[in-house]
Amino acid sequence: MAAFTLAHLSDPHIPPLPAPRLGELAGKRAFGYFNWTRNRRKFYRRDVLDALVSDMQAQGPDHIAVTGDLVNLALEAEFTPARAWLESVGPPDRVTVIPGNHDAYVRATRHRFAEAWKDYLDGDAAPASGVTFPSLRRRGPLALISVSSAVPTPPMVATGWLGRSQLDALERMLAGLSAEQAFRVLLIHHPLRSDAPSKRLTDAAELRALLKRHGVELILHGHDHIHSTIWIDGPNGAIPALGVPAASAIARGLHPAAAYNLFSIERDGGAWRCEQTVRGIDDGLRVKELRRTQLV
Repeated sequence: MAAFTLAHLSDPHIPPLPAPRLGELAGKRAFGYFNWTRNRRKFYRRDVLDALVSDMQAQGPDHIAVTGDLVNLALEAEFTPARAWLESVGPPDRVTVIPGNHDAYVRATRHRFAEAWKDYLDGDAAPASGVTFPSLRRRGPLALISVSSAVPTPPMVATGWLGRSQLDALERMLAGLSAEQAFRVLLIHHPLRSDAPSKRLTDAAELRALLKRHGVELILHGHDHIHSTIWIDGPNGAIPALGVPAASAIARGLHPAAAYNLFSIERDGGAWRCEQTVRGIDDGLRVKELRRTQLV
């Protein structure tokens, strides 16, 4: 059987930002808009995002995972363009999306991502109305398990939270998958470890304890806009947890230019094999291979 290829990108922060209405620039959005106009708009570019996605599509992945932060301030006018961008990436059965903190930036529109992108978020057994997490999609040998750490937070805070109900449901889901021969991939926006208290997953310790009991084969995240590989304790050894730079970013300071991951996954006898290829963009908007790593 041929290897299954999973592509992973994150944090497109789709530019440009639509002009906000005056009434939308209250509280946290006022800080975010100031940061966008003074800072972020210089570093997040649509031509970069388009070049990265074009290269990714040229690789012919079997499935694509997008781990959040499609929008910037969760303005009402951002969700329809984000939906159009998703459709340009691929159809809902070929693309799985989870929300990031910017997609639930403020309470007023925290529900809009689930309405606008529902068929990209839903699991295979999704209810007719609403979006629930965790959700499960089976694609080839993969079990794609989506959780949401996206919650509105105060200004200058970008923490995430799963909550007891979602953790309990995730434990039941992983217990049910334990008897199956599936390559389990956990999709989450926030990394499971962070040195920045204002950006951390607040119940990361509970999630790591759950994964130590039940395990998955791979964890994919976004949020910190850097190349990242850490290893989480699992029941049968360490689990790789990987993040990527923002998909529309040019290089600046400690933050690298846009990149994405490709994972080649196949069964080899009684074990899984997973090779990671990282492809990133250069100053000339050319995308090239940065490295290959045999993860398992």
